[in-house]
Amino acid sequence: MQEWSIEQWESTKESQSLCAFYLYTPMCGTCKIASKMMEIIEETFSDIPIGKANINYIEQIAIDYKIESVPCLLIAKNGKIEDKIYAFQSVLYLFDKFQKKD
Repeated sequence: MQEWSIEQWESTKESQSLCAFYLYTPMCGTCKIASKMMEIIEETFSDIPIGKANINYIEQIAIDYKIESVPCLLIAKNGKIEDKIYAFQSVLYLFDKFQKKD
């Protein structure tokens, strides 16, 4: 996953029918586990643009999207947020979320 700026996220969200933005902090243990899950999802759904960002460097996104905690996964469809996921229950759970959006 590539690190995205807020501008890259907004541009991708508006130009793609489906995309996702994974928000994390480097010191968060849960984020490390979620990152591994997201690597699998990115490989599985290689046709869907998925970016990531350390929320410490893009605090404005936490305000704009009312992010309550990390890890957080924003899934956008046709320019609108369809899902805001905080509990990365399992790879299969995430797989189902992406598969239902196609």
